[in-house]
Amino acid sequence: MKIDIAMDEFLWVQKYRPRKVADTILPDRIKKIFAKFVEDGNIPNLILAGPPGTGKTTIAKAMLDEIQADYIVINGSLNGGIDTLRYDIQNFASSVSFAGGRKYVIIDEADYLTMNTQTAFRGFVEEFSKNCGFIFTCNYKNRIIPALVESRFSEIDFVFENDEKPRLAATFFKRVLAILDAEQVTYEPKAVARVIEKYFPDFRRVLGNLQKYAATGKIDEGIFVDLSKESIDSLFTMLKNKQFSDMRKWAADNSDQDANALFRQIYDMATDKIEMKSLPGFVVTLADYMYKHSFVADPEINTVAFLTEVMMECQFK
Repeated sequence: MKIDIAMDEFLWVQKYRPRKVADTILPDRIKKIFAKFVEDGNIPNLILAGPPGTGKTTIAKAMLDEIQADYIVINGSLNGGIDTLRYDIQNFASSVSFAGGRKYVIIDEADYLTMNTQTAFRGFVEEFSKNCGFIFTCNYKNRIIPALVESRFSEIDFVFENDEKPRLAATFFKRVLAILDAEQVTYEPKAVARVIEKYFPDFRRVLGNLQKYAATGKIDEGIFVDLSKESIDSLFTMLKNKQFSDMRKWAADNSDQDANALFRQIYDMATDKIEMKSLPGFVVTLADYMYKHSFVADPEINTVAFLTEVMMECQFK
């Protein structure tokens, strides 16, 4: 399989990011929409909504690269305030494109824009409509105000139907093997398939974890090491001694573990580590964060938040 490579990039997610709509791994029914935009040479204001790592930002960049449009990318979670709109975006949107035609602004993680910024966008989109288009990507479209979703943007959901998933996973598997061959990584195909099965359809997370595993020299069944009793035991020691920095490092080191299995192991050992009077509150907190884990943008932060609450609220033996 032939793949484009950005040699100046280190992270595989960026180094092997598809640069044409045809190279993206999406259902045909979705890909055809974007291909038509490119064919027409004009992209409307879009909201691309769906789970993390499914290619929303990638397809936005690929379309704009293909029509050779000028564009900038703004991270809504880091620069979601009104000043970003007033200065950075307004200065870009109001200037003439060197390439000719419309310019575009990609707002990544637009669901983290403040309400004031979203409200201001209503008039802003209309004011600069002739010169500039906007593409929002978000994980939670319910956080985007209706005034934008319903009348100023066209919405495309990145939802993969069950009958589409096997073909997409198989295509991604071939792409990943080509990347590993290009990087001269030794691997067992079955182990790679397990990683894809674990994280699909989060393509970004699959590549991120494979790059991490590749640093050990080989990707094989040995990467699937369950959390040991000793590891959980050391975690409880950190919680008891209020070692916040060590706890955060533990969470980062174990971020590739199955979340449900991790929470279950902590639950199973809690009786031996936590005073009985603290156990009811601990169980309620655990259940709350297990539920949240299915929706959060960053699972590692959710785990750290859970462990922080346990550290502060529970009494340990």
